[in-house]
Amino acid sequence: MTILEFFLWSLLKVAVVTVVMLLGVAYTVLLERKLVGRIQNRWGPSRVGPFGLLQPLVDGAKSFMKEDLIPAGVYKPIYLLAPILALGCALISIAVVPFGEPKIGPHGFDLFEIANVNIGLLVILGITSIGVYGIALAGWSSNNKYSLLGSLRSSAQLISYELALGLSLVGVVLRAGTLNLRAIVEQQATLGVATWNIFGGGQFLAFFIYLMAAYAETNRSPFDLPEAESELTGGYHTEYSSMKFAMFFMAEYANMINVGCVATLLFFGGWTSPFGNLIEPPQNIFVHALMPLFWFVFKVFCFLCLYVWVRGTLPRFRYDQLMNFGWRVLMPLSILNIVGTSLWLAYR
Repeated sequence: MTILEFFLWSLLKVAVVTVVMLLGVAYTVLLERKLVGRIQNRWGPSRVGPFGLLQPLVDGAKSFMKEDLIPAGVYKPIYLLAPILALGCALISIAVVPFGEPKIGPHGFDLFEIANVNIGLLVILGITSIGVYGIALAGWSSNNKYSLLGSLRSSAQLISYELALGLSLVGVVLRAGTLNLRAIVEQQATLGVATWNIFGGGQFLAFFIYLMAAYAETNRSPFDLPEAESELTGGYHTEYSSMKFAMFFMAEYANMINVGCVATLLFFGGWTSPFGNLIEPPQNIFVHALMPLFWFVFKVFCFLCLYVWVRGTLPRFRYDQLMNFGWRVLMPLSILNIVGTSLWLAYR
């Protein structure tokens, strides 16, 4: 493959993955509205298109057509940069996520990953942590006390739970001996469910910590304190309207998808079948390519359904309860998991 072919192939993958990611964000919103409607014994969106499937397109068009208001007192450069930074970090993270077999076809094309990075997990953690700046800058540049309080609250929450989330993944890294996401998945592929990190790898406690920290990281119920409407009007995005508000909204759902992808890769065997290598893989190249993609998407879909289920079930915590849970419960548990995994590996 020449340099030009490699460049064009990479550009095509970036375009396809970006479009799929944005469509995934739109239809994750529809999934949430439908499932929460069922939980609350109502229909949810059902008017636009068959079963309401065109509702995300109408919502997107409505966001574009709304009046774009910019308050007089804002610091305009940072005010405009903040939503771009939040959404950009959410979309860039997907670049290092592998979601299928590494090589497909006679030329060995890497269809299902934009970039195979040896420190892929570290890249994801670094990019997502930069997304905090989008929220902090949005609150500061809005020149609004409610927005500032919301951004400070969100920054404290995200930094606190970022530590627990990062430490919860150390046990998986210790088991795999690498930060490469493909290598971590391949280690879990032998016997299917029996060798997934959450079951055979003994990382159930790590997954629980990761799950709780992920809810807080993505500002989702019951940890959606930065957007507490009864206290802070709308939180850090109070002064935003039209597509600038929609970009914060999209960043939240893109982060949900990223969290589901990382959970699938690290704890649930990634794109591998629950049956592992016990079943002979098909010889048909299209089936060989699409079945791993199906398993990956199905696992992420289940994770998103769990997100919605928790939102429709649990009430919001108080802010002091939120911070106490992060520092006094999740942090000690994550350190305990690291020590326990280290002792188990040393003994083995």
